[in-house]
Amino acid sequence: MKTYIGIDLGTTNSAICAYDGETVRLFKSPDQNDVTPSAIFIDKRNNKYVGKRAYDNAARNPDNAATLFKRFIGTSTPVRLSAVDLTMTPEECSAEILRLLFGYLPEETRNDPDTGTVITVPAAFNQMQKDATMAAAEMAGLGKVALMQEPVAAVMSVMRHRKGDGVFLVYDLGGGTLDIAIAESINGRVSLLSHGGIAMCGGRDFDRLLLDNVVKPWLLEHFDLPEDFSADKRYATLRHMATWAAEKAKIELSSSEEAVITLDDSELRVRDASGTDIYLDIPVTRERFDELIADKVEESVVAARSAVEKAGLNPHDIGRVVFVGGPTQYKPLRDKVAFELGIAASTDVNPMTAVAEGAAVFAESIDWSSQNRGRKSGRGALAAGGGLELSFNYQARTPDSKAKVVAKVGGAAAAGTAFQIDSLDTGWSSGRVSLKDGAMVELPLAKPGDNLFKVFVFDAAGGPVRLNDDKITISRTAAQIDAIPASHSIGVEAREKIGGREVLDYLVREGDQLPKSGKKIFKAEEALRAGATGSIKFKLWEGAIENPVTDNRFIGMFEIRGSDFSTGVIAKGAELVCEYELVDSGNIVLEVTVPSIGSSFHSGRNFYSRQEGQLDFSAAGKRIEDESERVKRRIAEVSAHVADERLRQAGERLDRAACGAGGSADPETAMQAMDDIQEAKKLLAQARKDHLKVIRRIELDNAIAFFDSHVRQFTRPAEAASVDNLLKTAQRAIENNGSDFESHLDDLRDRNFMILWRQDWFVVERFNWLSREAFLFSDAAEHEDLCHMGRQALQANDIDKLRQVVAHLDSIRVGSSSADEMLAASNILVS
Repeated sequence: MKTYIGIDLGTTNSAICAYDGETVRLFKSPDQNDVTPSAIFIDKRNNKYVGKRAYDNAARNPDNAATLFKRFIGTSTPVRLSAVDLTMTPEECSAEILRLLFGYLPEETRNDPDTGTVITVPAAFNQMQKDATMAAAEMAGLGKVALMQEPVAAVMSVMRHRKGDGVFLVYDLGGGTLDIAIAESINGRVSLLSHGGIAMCGGRDFDRLLLDNVVKPWLLEHFDLPEDFSADKRYATLRHMATWAAEKAKIELSSSEEAVITLDDSELRVRDASGTDIYLDIPVTRERFDELIADKVEESVVAARSAVEKAGLNPHDIGRVVFVGGPTQYKPLRDKVAFELGIAASTDVNPMTAVAEGAAVFAESIDWSSQNRGRKSGRGALAAGGGLELSFNYQARTPDSKAKVVAKVGGAAAAGTAFQIDSLDTGWSSGRVSLKDGAMVELPLAKPGDNLFKVFVFDAAGGPVRLNDDKITISRTAAQIDAIPASHSIGVEAREKIGGREVLDYLVREGDQLPKSGKKIFKAEEALRAGATGSIKFKLWEGAIENPVTDNRFIGMFEIRGSDFSTGVIAKGAELVCEYELVDSGNIVLEVTVPSIGSSFHSGRNFYSRQEGQLDFSAAGKRIEDESERVKRRIAEVSAHVADERLRQAGERLDRAACGAGGSADPETAMQAMDDIQEAKKLLAQARKDHLKVIRRIELDNAIAFFDSHVRQFTRPAEAASVDNLLKTAQRAIENNGSDFESHLDDLRDRNFMILWRQDWFVVERFNWLSREAFLFSDAAEHEDLCHMGRQALQANDIDKLRQVVAHLDSIRVGSSSADEMLAASNILVS
C-alpha cells in the first residue's frame, strides 16, 4: 500500500503526516511534540541543531540562529548567522526543516520512489514564493513533490472529521499568514467557493505588538536605554529574549486571564548604559492583549467578510467557522471573530496539525506519474476483451460509500448472458445480472481506500466467459475537492499594438477554477537573432489593476534569449504561441513555441522568480521610500478633487509604510511596508474606477503640463500640431466617457519619449537615472553589466551605443519609479 505525505511548512512551527488511503498518522518530533519549531541554530563549535533545541537557544543567541525565514522565501533577503559567519537563503533554511521532518518517516517510506509529498503554502503566496518552496524541497531531497494551498488542505482535514453537508468558513491563522476559505460540502464532494487572506498577519505579529507596546515602554521607563535600542546591535539579545518572553506570556493568556512577561537578570545577562542588570517583570492582562491585537483581528474579519462576499453569500448561509492555526487556540480571538462574522464557531480539527493532515489526504488524490502533478481521474473503465464488445465504466474515486458500475455492450447481447461482480475484500456479491447495454450495479465500498472487485461474465448456457481483464479497484476517498478557485489574477504584460499601451492579457482571473490551461497567441514586437544578446520577455503580473499595469505585483519573467536557439531569426511580428497551465496550487507552467524557427521554450528552464535580483528586504529602504512617495503624490492629486474614503485609507496605509523606509528598519517591517503600499495602490485603483472622469481630467492636465514645460521646445512644428490634436482627442474622450482615453494618454507619453529620445542630454540623464535605481531591476548582475557598458560608451562619447544600452535597460526594468512615468518595458504584442 502506498504512503502519501503532507507537510505543513510553517513560519513558526511545522508538522508532517502520512496517509495510506485509510488512516492518517501524525509523526511527532523526537521529544514527542505534534509540531516542530521552524528554527535552526549553529553553535560556536559549528554543531547544527534544527527544531525545538534550536528554538530554545535562538532567543539567547540570536546571531547563531535562523527563525521566521518563511516570511522571506521567494525574495533575496539573506538569513545571516553572524556569530558563525554564515549567510543562508530562506530556501536553504526551509530545506533544513523539510529534511528534518522527512527524517521522522520510516526508512522504507523515505526511500520508496513512489512516495509523493504535498507541501502546503499560503493562498497569498505568489509565484516567486511557490517556486522557492519547490527549490527548498529539491534541496532537501524529498523526491516527488507537489504544492497545495493551505486553505485547501485545511478544508480536506475538516471533511475528514465531519461528513455533514453544508457551507463552512475556514479561518487559518498561522505564525505568519492568514488564510480564509469558504467551502461547500455535498455528499463528501467539496467545492471552494472563494478564498482570501492577509500575507502579513499571524502570531508573530501579535508577539511584535506586545514587544512594541508593552515591553519596550516598560524597559525604557525602568532602565537607561536609548530610544532606538531595539535596532541597536548591542541589545540584540535583549530584543530576542524579550520577544521570546512575550510569546510565552501570549500562550499563557490562552488559559489564564493574566500573565507575566518575565525574565530575571541572571537569565537575561544584559546591562543597560548605566551598568544595571536588566530584567523583565511585566504583568499583562487579556484585556490589554485584546486591545493590542484588535486592529489585526479586525483586518482578519474584513478579509473573511470579503471572502464571503466573493462567494456571493451572507453569514446566514454559512454553518460554522472552523479555526485552524496556533493563534486560534486563544479563545477570546475565536469568540471575537465568530461574533463579528455572525457565524457559529467550531473546533472540528486540531488547529496545530490540521493543515498537514489535509495535505496528506490531498496527496492521495494526485497522479504522481504526471509531470504537472494533476489529480487522478475519477472515472475508470474495464475492457473485457476475449472477443467481446464489452466494457464496464465505473467511478474510480468517490467519497460515497457506494459506487456505480455500468455495462457498455456493443451490439445486442445474446439472450441469457449475464454478469456478476464480487468484492474481494468482504465476499459481497451482486449476484447474476442480465447483461445488456446500460445495465448498472451499485457496489458497496466497505472501507476507506482501495476496494477490490472481480467481474464475471456468463454465456447463455451459464458457462463462464474468459476475460482478459476482470479486476476493478475503486478508491473510497476521505473527501473530493471539485473546485479550487485561483487566489490571484495573473496576466502577461503586452502591448495592444506596436507603440501602443501596455495591457495585461490574463491567464487566470481571481476566482477562476483551477487547474486551468489554455493557449495565447502573442507577436514579437522586435526581432531577435540566434546568439544575440537581447531577449523576448513574457512579464507576469499579479493583480487586477488596469492602469497602470505596473501598479500590480511583478511575479516573474520568462525570457527567450538569443542564446537559447542556435539558428534563425525570430522576426518582428513573428507568432509566439504561449501554452499555459495553472495547477491546483496556482503554480504557473509556460511553454512558448515559435513556429517560424521551429523551436519551443519551457518556463521550467528559464523563468525568473527567486533568482539573484529579487527584492532584499534587509536593504529595501530606497525602494519603499520611492514607491511610497510616488503613490502618495498620486493620492494627493486625486484627493484635491475627489472625496473618497478609500483615498483616506490608502493614505493611512502609506503612513504606516513610512516606518519601513528607514535604513534601520528590520526586514519584517520592510516587507509589511511593501504590502501596505500594494494595498494603497489597490485602493487608489478602486477609487479611480468610481471617479473616472475627474481623475482622467487630472491625468490629462498633468500630461499637458509636462509636454508644455519639458517637451514642446524640442518638437518640430508638425509634431507639435499632431500632439495638440491628440490632446483635443483625449479631451473629447473624457467628455464622452470614451474607453480609448488611456490609449490616447499612452500615445502622448510615447510621443514625449520619442521627442526627448532624440536629445543626447536626455539619453545621458536617463542612463544616469537607470544606473542609480538598481532596485527597479529583477536581475542585479545583468543590470550591473549593462551599466558598465554604458559607462564605457559615455567615456568614449558614443551616444548611439549608449542609446542601445539605455533601451536594453528599459526593456528589462520591472519596477516603476516616481522619476519615470513614460516608458514601460513589454516587447510582445497581443495578437
